[in-house]
Amino acid sequence: MSITILGIESSCDDTSAAVIRDGILLSNVIASQKVHEEYGGVVPELASRAHQQNIVPVVDTALKRAGIDKHQLSAIAFTRGPGLLGSLLVGTSFAKGLSLGLNVPIVDVNHLHGHVLSHYIKRTEEDIVPEFPYICLLISGGNSQIILVKSPSDMEVLGQTIDDAAGEAFDKCAKVMGLPYPGGPHIDRLAAEGDCLKFRFARPRIPGFDYSFSGLKTSFLYTLRDNIKTDPDFIEHNKADLAASLQHTIIAILLDKLSKAVEHTGVKTVAIGGGVSANSGVRAAVADYCMKQNLKAFIPERSFTTDNAAMVAMAGYFKYLDNKFCDYDDAPYARVTV
Repeated sequence: MSITILGIESSCDDTSAAVIRDGILLSNVIASQKVHEEYGGVVPELASRAHQQNIVPVVDTALKRAGIDKHQLSAIAFTRGPGLLGSLLVGTSFAKGLSLGLNVPIVDVNHLHGHVLSHYIKRTEEDIVPEFPYICLLISGGNSQIILVKSPSDMEVLGQTIDDAAGEAFDKCAKVMGLPYPGGPHIDRLAAEGDCLKFRFARPRIPGFDYSFSGLKTSFLYTLRDNIKTDPDFIEHNKADLAASLQHTIIAILLDKLSKAVEHTGVKTVAIGGGVSANSGVRAAVADYCMKQNLKAFIPERSFTTDNAAMVAMAGYFKYLDNKFCDYDDAPYARVTV
């Protein structure tokens, strides 16, 4: 008998719903919120209100595109956390209500697990997925972690950021350059035109596999401050080179720890996930590193790097197979680690 999972994602500012049947993706619908651009960041209250407006049409569209009726669902998976509580409450409440109405179980998903397991989303039976164990470099606006993935339910965090995440470094440095929000994609675009060795920024000396990006942000800010004193148009004259040098430094920091984790664990497969894994430089650098080290590399489709319900449905599918369901009184949570 087929297992059909509806996934619901509402952890931040994207409302998404997806349908997976027996591990094969049937639909993945995402409604983004443009309202936050003028504020330079996500406004939690506006995000939760937009989720309330979007969730019904998004779920309805996902079911229609999948070509299934809601009564064919085996279970409903939803992001329980981490994320913005107001946003999470919308998805959580909708999932519980729909579950009760259809009399099907609900599965709560850790948002970070969703990113890690996004590599198992298949469009056809022939799609290749990672074998366990593997190292996942999870990099996004809120998290930077190196995870040893032993199974869908057994993940060990080897290292993580002790302050800011890689995505936050991209966005905040882009903001001081006067680039629109979100800044990461603009840095990526400019970096392709710049000299990545033009400027040198501070790199942390953190032991083990942990990351730190606060020093890099401070170094970047001081570089702008000191040069603007002699050239008020310094940023405009050096935008591409600043972006390229920033991206080069962040990638070097990420790969340094990744290579140490690979050497420590002896794994032969590396995957990346999270919003920053959409960055062209990151994707190319990880692919090149894996090729030189004779490792298997799994680089996700860009549509699966940002917040999406396909990864939630996939993670929910694995939990469904293990009969790990959620109670209706389980509340969403804002913070958690893998």
